[in-house]
Amino acid sequence: MDGMMKLNGNAEEEKRYTYEELLEIIARLRGEDGCPWDRAQTHESLIKCLREECEEVVQAIENRDDENLCEELGDVMLQVLMHSRIAEEEKRFTIEDVTDMLAHKLVRRHPHVFGDRKALTPEEGLASWEEIKRQEKEARRRKNK
Repeated sequence: MDGMMKLNGNAEEEKRYTYEELLEIIARLRGEDGCPWDRAQTHESLIKCLREECEEVVQAIENRDDENLCEELGDVMLQVLMHSRIAEEEKRFTIEDVTDMLAHKLVRRHPHVFGDRKALTPEEGLASWEEIKRQEKEARRRKNK
């Protein structure tokens, strides 16, 4: 499997799903003929799940358990996709909006990679990120006044 973990006994024989197929699975779970539990979820009802899944990622990292880390990251991804799907159903935003917003933020807050600034150390990179974040929050505060 060329550098990929074999996560269970029949991983090589099993289908590998694409991101697009995963989005379709989430839509079906939330759809009219989907799972009653998944359909009943709201942003608020999923808060406990999101907290638990994030903590399980931390535990897998601390335990240096790659197989569990892979699974738990998937569970966190499920939370992101479920929240995004709920928002899409409410016509608030989509997973594509989340992806686009994240990409813009990463480019904007890394001018030392995507622009003409320099950051030679991890500390300089973090300081740049934090300064841009502070400026963005201040601009948002001024705009909302």
